[in-house]
Amino acid sequence: MTTAKSPRLDGCLLTAGDPGYDAARTVWNAMIDRRPRMIVRAASVSDVVIAVRLARELDLEIGVRCGGHNVAGFAVPANGLMVDLTLLNRVRVDPVRRRARVQGGALLGALDQATQPYGLATTAGNVSHTGVGGLTLGGGMGWLARQHGLACDNVVSYTIVTADGQVVTASRTEHPDLYWGLRGGGGNFGIVTEFEFRLHHTGTQTLVAEFDFRAEDAVAVLEGWRDLNAVAPRQATFTAEVSSTTSGPVATIGFVWVGDPAAGHRLLPAMRALGRPIAERVTMPSYLALQQRDDTVAGPAYRRYSRAHYLQQFPSTAIEAFLLRGASDLHAGTLLPGVGLQAHGGAIADVADTDAAFSHRSTLFEFGADARWTDPSEDDNRMVAARAAAATLDPYAGGVYVNSLAADEGRRGVRRAYPAAKLARLTTVKTRWDPQNVFHLNHNIRPGQA
Repeated sequence: MTTAKSPRLDGCLLTAGDPGYDAARTVWNAMIDRRPRMIVRAASVSDVVIAVRLARELDLEIGVRCGGHNVAGFAVPANGLMVDLTLLNRVRVDPVRRRARVQGGALLGALDQATQPYGLATTAGNVSHTGVGGLTLGGGMGWLARQHGLACDNVVSYTIVTADGQVVTASRTEHPDLYWGLRGGGGNFGIVTEFEFRLHHTGTQTLVAEFDFRAEDAVAVLEGWRDLNAVAPRQATFTAEVSSTTSGPVATIGFVWVGDPAAGHRLLPAMRALGRPIAERVTMPSYLALQQRDDTVAGPAYRRYSRAHYLQQFPSTAIEAFLLRGASDLHAGTLLPGVGLQAHGGAIADVADTDAAFSHRSTLFEFGADARWTDPSEDDNRMVAARAAAATLDPYAGGVYVNSLAADEGRRGVRRAYPAAKLARLTTVKTRWDPQNVFHLNHNIRPGQA
């Protein structure tokens, strides 16, 4: 096999030793070092169909790559067939109808770049090099979610290649059961080759306010921040994090405001009244710059592991646990993960829980414990520390974002992501559309007979 254009493929087929093979199998988490038997770099929907049918003929596991950000590395099947969607990256915008058609391999940055010249946007994640597909299929949290709902709440229709190699459209009127499952059910039902998104007039301006405090002084600050969040306008998404610095652990609290910065400035006096910070940053980036500010140029150089929760409450005891990060001492050492919170509510909670596979719409904050490192000898200690940080928040948790599940959480993790009734309905959809569990390299919903 070579990288030459196949007479059957608009893209190309790669195997070990071909130029581009190693780059295509490299994903964001450097702990993932698996070698697919073949990689189909799809340049058309027909290529995706060919790839699915070929994998089934050869009895190969299927992995699907878009941005490659999933920490579990499901995109890379060992000795299987990877469907690489990165060539399918076109975004078409209709500013009059306020719609965007986005191919399955596009990155969030491409979506933002295409819509912002019109002052339009839709909810997308916080890192521009994340894939639209993986983010949206799991739900899709971002800075616009409190105003306009999750990414999946803004999908009008999906074009999807199913397990039997058929191309179908799923919407509220076409295959509504599949449409329901795709809105938060992950990659369980097929390979989405195009999303049609609803766009919103958002403008191009934002405001970001961040205030740093010594972690040991931050309990009362976080209590006040939590209370301000309860009455904050929907344009504001409150954030908090704890990180290690050379001078000790630092708690950073603040908010991101999408819209007229002058309106966002009205929140600043209340935020400043929470305490005297050791540092303050108030900036007014463009929306495009906001979407790129958490980008990481180091790419796949880091080994990564995370644990997460949806928090339904955040009392003072939870605040203390959040600040400690699973340790018994704030100054416990350098292997502790960074921990963060991002507020939910607003338009996310406006959608009925039964409307889509996505669950836990009553969430107050999303919590994440995220570790990244380069030395393989630290693997076990880093993962243990991330698990410990998350475990201390267990009493306050009520579910988890499926996109944040670690690979080692297995069936228990899936049951955390979806309540029993939701999981039963997902199983019904899976049984209809993928009865042989062809698409199982994900946080898997098993069909009824599997």
